[in-house]
Amino acid sequence: MSLHSREDIRKAVYKAVEDVAITDVHTHLYPPSFGDMLLWGVDELLNYHYLIAETMRWTSMPYEEFWSMTKKEQADMIWNTLFVEHSPYSEACRGVLTALNKLGLDTASRDLTSYRGFFAGMTVEQYTDKVFDTANIKAVVMTNDPFNPVEREKWLSDLQDDERFKAALRLDVLLNSWPQACLQLQQWGYEVKEDLSDMSVDEIKRFLSEWMDRMNAVYMAASLPYDFIMPEDSDRARIIEDCVLPVAREKNKPFAMMIGVNRQVNPELKDAGDAVYKADINTVIYLCSKYPHNKFMVTMLSRENQHELAVAARKFRNLMPFGCWWFLNNPSLVDEITRMRAELLGVSFIPQHSDARVLDQLIYKWTHSRRIIADVLVDKYNDLRKTGWKVKEAEIKRDVESLFNSNFWEFIDRVL
Repeated sequence: MSLHSREDIRKAVYKAVEDVAITDVHTHLYPPSFGDMLLWGVDELLNYHYLIAETMRWTSMPYEEFWSMTKKEQADMIWNTLFVEHSPYSEACRGVLTALNKLGLDTASRDLTSYRGFFAGMTVEQYTDKVFDTANIKAVVMTNDPFNPVEREKWLSDLQDDERFKAALRLDVLLNSWPQACLQLQQWGYEVKEDLSDMSVDEIKRFLSEWMDRMNAVYMAASLPYDFIMPEDSDRARIIEDCVLPVAREKNKPFAMMIGVNRQVNPELKDAGDAVYKADINTVIYLCSKYPHNKFMVTMLSRENQHELAVAARKFRNLMPFGCWWFLNNPSLVDEITRMRAELLGVSFIPQHSDARVLDQLIYKWTHSRRIIADVLVDKYNDLRKTGWKVKEAEIKRDVESLFNSNFWEFIDRVL
């Protein structure tokens, strides 16, 4: 059916975006079988590091005093500071309220005690199902670090499988802290040395291959600093070129790079202390050009890098831009970046991921992102209508399915 007015287009787009079941391509979530590694509930939602950083702007309390408090005490302080004493319209604050509202809780009451009672009345398994249903999520991709001793033991045990949670092999320690990773690999029986001999390269490849298979990982990934440069004479560069990319090509899986972190500009804030700085797009261009049969998923933290990344994706079919990461996950920037990508890449990108660290965040991050992306699509289809092009409802559904789900899976399976 062709759509003949902007209002027709708006209704069709909104329905398609609301109905589509999403694959969230990057999160920090875990299935219930991982126990306490899966964070959920209102106290965890309030203790998100974005809200901690906001709270500390309003207080002269020494950082160490805040960190000595219980999680409940910290949540109480954050709630009182950001939601009671001030209007909670930052994106992170609004997100808490969106999640509570979508769960059917009375945000007008501002009653943190009653919210806690709601979560206390549910098991983690019940709540996981509720969140996936409320957010209309088909699957999420985790962040799985074999150098984390707690997580490693989970993978080595008899885990209860949950098909909604897909694994991604995280390589931050291997790439950014090679001496530490080398010692750990030696303890696990891999014959590696810091000088990265040929034997060490083979053993790192064996480690990667074994863990990709153990996790059934859909990609390998790393968060990389703003000064990440390739080509470069460094341990990290050699491990990427001689170990990671050969295994990724052998397995036909992407290497996902999240580039642009400026670590611990304020270490007293702990996880909330990281910032952002502009990275060098030529690193991405080098890798895509030199390794045309490898697949790269890339997101960058600096707004200034987004145009460069989209232009690079026009040149390399082995490059998939994805999401508005971390400090870019704000409505005004999601809108701007999605419009720019649509104008340069058409439908051939992944507009968003949640980066959720708390299960509840799936609700608000996707509620907000669906609406923003839908508004962009309404404008783009209306632009087509004005040219005389017949905009069809079935084609809108097709495109929405691509953006929110199938672009990712088709890129995962593509052979270059």
